[in-house]
Amino acid sequence: MAQRRPPDLAHALERADAVHGLYYFLTHALFRLFEGTDPLVLLRLPAVLATAVTAGLLTLLGTRLADPRTGLLAGLAFAVLPPVQRYAQEGRSYALVCALVVWSSYLLIRAVDTRTARTTRAWAGYGTVLLTACLLHEFAVLVLAAHAVAVPREARRTWARTACVAVGALAPLAVLSTRQSAQVAWIGGLGTGALLGFAAVAIPGCAAAPFLPRPVVRLALPLAVLPAGLLMLVSLVKPLYVDRYVLYGHAGTALLIGAALDRLTRAGGTRRAAALLATAAAIVAVLPVTAQLRTPGSRVDDVTAIDAAVRTAGKGADAILYLPARRRVWSLADPSTVRGLRDLALDRTPAASGTLYGTEVSPSMILARLRTAHRIVVLRDPAGQPLDMTPGEVAKRRLLAERFEECGTRSVHGGRVSVYARRC
Repeated sequence: MAQRRPPDLAHALERADAVHGLYYFLTHALFRLFEGTDPLVLLRLPAVLATAVTAGLLTLLGTRLADPRTGLLAGLAFAVLPPVQRYAQEGRSYALVCALVVWSSYLLIRAVDTRTARTTRAWAGYGTVLLTACLLHEFAVLVLAAHAVAVPREARRTWARTACVAVGALAPLAVLSTRQSAQVAWIGGLGTGALLGFAAVAIPGCAAAPFLPRPVVRLALPLAVLPAGLLMLVSLVKPLYVDRYVLYGHAGTALLIGAALDRLTRAGGTRRAAALLATAAAIVAVLPVTAQLRTPGSRVDDVTAIDAAVRTAGKGADAILYLPARRRVWSLADPSTVRGLRDLALDRTPAASGTLYGTEVSPSMILARLRTAHRIVVLRDPAGQPLDMTPGEVAKRRLLAERFEECGTRSVHGGRVSVYARRC
């Protein structure tokens, strides 16, 4: 998407992924500015830098809310949280959103404390950064629930006006993305893992709150709990909860950890030793997770392994078929993998059609093309995944089963690469 021309990108966003539009344009600008640089480096570098900036902002925020040691410990805690480490590596917008949310939280606290002629400017800065975070991903707007709790009574009217302006500016994008809600149809209901993860943050946070500095708790606990909790409540009606959508909530978790560690390490004797021992144990426990997060197995799929399997399976083949069509994305990063293989279902390419995965021809046209194919590489979801029941996908599977037989399948992380030959 980011490598498309801006007019083509804008055309595609009218149909899909409007929620990521600003991020695509920013990445497009980065690619143009550093043309010739390894695209994987350029794709991942903003997330790496954003995570480092977030850790620094948390240090400033913790210092303002409590003291320098709380801030430093909060920044260090944030950097080692496994979800943070994961999205620091990925070419996605979530680390950038996290940085902007923490920055807006810092500006909020500063605006509340400002009692000079610069008050208007301080609130404008808060609103601008908050809006930018929301434009990068709409669910950043849930941080307003945490900010509403953190704002003291005397500043709530000013905060409410600023928040309303930001929400109003976000509204057109929200309306457009609502029309594209079919894109999140893959999200299932709340799983046990999500509920346990939420409880693992909410319960200790609430239990520790009475013993931590009130200014820290007033911001950090709502930030850690409310965005995720609200998204979970919405998901009871319309499944929308994905942990990365509220990654910024971990900033609140880190602030709570920093304040707790500061309090415990200031204690004397046994309590201080116990705190240091628990911290060391937690770091040791995280190390295997940290190592695993830097392997392909930690991701949904391994496109490099899929490409290698396609190259092997493609020897002697003359066509390729994607089941379902969205698996065409596996071949977009390195088109040379499928060079020489005719895409039996493709009508218009993703760029030409202004879509994410391209458009496909009718089942009758697929049948006509199948008649001219002899050996087909088929890219499929992993075994056990629910089958897409759209008419086009059902027709592709039926025609393939009727006219071809499976010669072999190689399962790789996140997918299957099969070879089908014409029936005798």
